[in-house]
Amino acid sequence: MKFYDSLGLPNPDRVRIALAEKGVLDQVEIIQVNLWEGEHRTAAFKAKNPSVTVPLLELDDGTALSETTAITEYIDHTFEGIPLTGRGAKERAVVHMMQRRGEQKIVDAIGTYFHHATLGFGPEIELNQNKAWGDAHLQKTLDGMAYFDAVLRDQRHIAGANYSMADITVFTGLNFSETYPKVMVPQGLTALNEWRACIGARASCAFVPETMKGR
Repeated sequence: MKFYDSLGLPNPDRVRIALAEKGVLDQVEIIQVNLWEGEHRTAAFKAKNPSVTVPLLELDDGTALSETTAITEYIDHTFEGIPLTGRGAKERAVVHMMQRRGEQKIVDAIGTYFHHATLGFGPEIELNQNKAWGDAHLQKTLDGMAYFDAVLRDQRHIAGANYSMADITVFTGLNFSETYPKVMVPQGLTALNEWRACIGARASCAFVPETMKGR
């Protein structure tokens, strides 16, 4: 398999952690895609993924999987190891619900702020910026952080008792938030910060610089 990656961005990081959790990261050819240089917009990459986004997982038979959740589902059901998408119908439903909330409230929200209210990937990549729209998503991100802090005051993980792709989604979103647009998780969100420290200590997160693991 080939994994088209961009280290430090939340969606590729989600796939890298999933591969590491399954113990198969060393079995995958990793190809770094420089989004700042627009490598995801080349004709060659667009032929593999018309959405011109990373991550992309290219299987040995040439099949190209381009949506992060779809890629995670494939990884989870192909390789042995810790279940990432839930155990049984109810848990699977809750995991998918909470991981989608992680996308909406953290990953997508901070991404919109990054692309519209900051320099983002630079003027040649960031076209049609709308600063007011971006600024609105800054508050949405902060509200999302407060929401997950409240969730984690009552349970160990984002989707309940067990570690899942929902944890991976929120964790990578917060790392990106603090690393690129420099939107920090408030110190007062103690449950969220304690949870981040636990997730960041997992072996699958070893690629994350210490400054990205939470405080």
